[in-house]
Amino acid sequence: MTSLALHEDETATVSNPLDLVEQVIAGNDWMFDRRSDAELAAEASGKWCDYGMFFCWSDEISIMHFSCAFDMKAPAKQRGAMYELLAKANERLWIGHFGMDEETGMPVYRHSVLLRGVSGSAESVEDLIDIAVTECERFFPAFQFVLWGGKSADEALDAAMLECAGEA
Repeated sequence: MTSLALHEDETATVSNPLDLVEQVIAGNDWMFDRRSDAELAAEASGKWCDYGMFFCWSDEISIMHFSCAFDMKAPAKQRGAMYELLAKANERLWIGHFGMDEETGMPVYRHSVLLRGVSGSAESVEDLIDIAVTECERFFPAFQFVLWGGKSADEALDAAMLECAGEA
């Protein structure tokens, strides 16, 4: 049986992963603001809308929290339907989850990464961002169908997740 206890000299010091995030964001020529050693905000253009990304690093617990907010807001009267859609969308995700900012009604993709003993890599940051934007792009039409098309969560997901086959 392998022991999970590590000796003090075997643990790696975690550098600030926001340095890697900044390199990846700058490499994509996206606008960003490094607010502090613990926070970085960026904006990326997607197929459907612009996405507001926020990265937060906690040195105390070695976690990087990441969120990717949609450029859309759910009016108060439609938030019940949006919450149902978020729950159903989350069932289809392997990593991260969708939520909604209570104050603004803005849908948000969120994910946190434990980095204790790991320095991270540019590739892992690229993957994190790519997965978030891909999932946001994939579900954006469903959010639109609920908000502006008056569809139920099930109808919106069925229409948005339709796989096209063949050639036009």
